[in-house]
Amino acid sequence: MTTEDPRPEDFGPPDPLQDQPIRRLTLNDTEFVLLGTAHVSRASVAAVQALIEREHFDAVAVELDSNRHASMRDPELLRKMDLFQVIRQGKAGLVAANLALSAFQRRLAEQYGIEAGAELKAAFEAAEARSIPVWLIDRDIGVTLKRAYRSVGFWDRMGILSGLGASVLSSEEIGEQDIEKLKRGDMLESAFSEFAKESEPLYRSLIAERDSYMAARLREEQIKTPVRRVLAVVGAGHLGGLERELGEQKTPPVALRATLDTVPPGARWPKWLALGLFVAIAVAIVLLFKRDAALGTDALRDWILLTGGLAGLGALLGGGHPLSVLAAAVVAPLKPFRPGIPPGVASAGVEIWLRKPRVADFDSLRHDVSVWTGWWKNRISRTLLVFLLTNLGGMIGVWLAGFRILKSLT
Repeated sequence: MTTEDPRPEDFGPPDPLQDQPIRRLTLNDTEFVLLGTAHVSRASVAAVQALIEREHFDAVAVELDSNRHASMRDPELLRKMDLFQVIRQGKAGLVAANLALSAFQRRLAEQYGIEAGAELKAAFEAAEARSIPVWLIDRDIGVTLKRAYRSVGFWDRMGILSGLGASVLSSEEIGEQDIEKLKRGDMLESAFSEFAKESEPLYRSLIAERDSYMAARLREEQIKTPVRRVLAVVGAGHLGGLERELGEQKTPPVALRATLDTVPPGARWPKWLALGLFVAIAVAIVLLFKRDAALGTDALRDWILLTGGLAGLGALLGGGHPLSVLAAAVVAPLKPFRPGIPPGVASAGVEIWLRKPRVADFDSLRHDVSVWTGWWKNRISRTLLVFLLTNLGGMIGVWLAGFRILKSLT
């Protein structure tokens, strides 16, 4: 009589916690259970659910900030966005960056059939179902992007912008190697590809600082509400850093978090350079008029045509209405008389007035921006393009006009 070796299926389904990265450490009588997850993995969703079912926790912490948490809880939150206020307050670039990142996440969702961050949603939903407090421990993504952008030089900034652009323009499937990186790393790091690892300041802002921030948030909540056991669900790329920071941090958590929440001021020299250029152009035009009225007239014409023409061209490339293009062309040459107010505010304001976003635009926004043509199809993203490209065209026009006018003095 012979016996067959047992087959894997004879033992039932595999344990969802098998081979999952879990770290446990105790800090001031509180045990922290750290679960490292992949943001695009059904196995991570199952691991989160299994861990919350099997073990008792007094709180569940997730790698989310309040804005992303609200967006996950309420898919219709975008409908409440006041697009004109976003543009007027100078937040259009940040909203566009967030949409570009969502395009990367949408590609993942469509390719692999699971929403990015599904395990985080599973964690806070399971906690809420059991009346367990949910701690949101990640830093606001806007602060992270601003700190990353201002911590690097010109070429690295171009790398950030190109990474965001690639998230929108690429139509290729995300390869297995990139998926494996996502399983071991972080969503933001993956969106910027290898560039994030090659730039130490960028890596610090996107990853290392957030390790410190999340550890500080856990310590802060622990002080507010003493608890015995806490589950922290974070991307696998943060697991080692978070464990290390929890064990080593000595700075009071509120003070440390305040430091990491501070956005460094932008460099002043670009503003002084722009002011100097305007002064130089104004002086040059006056001198040219004194030398010869025809020369002064030509200089003034060059200023109006280049600044207004290129700003209008930017609005046109953004898909703006003819009146939006006209607004850009009229307002851009008046820049010296409206310091701090970019021409894109006028063109985007007219665009919103003439083509007010519809409910359908809000409903389809995340889907539309997942392909580059959708940015011109959706009224919300198209308005952002009109704003950004108007400003870009106007800026190029200022420099070209300035070079031409100053050259005519020689």
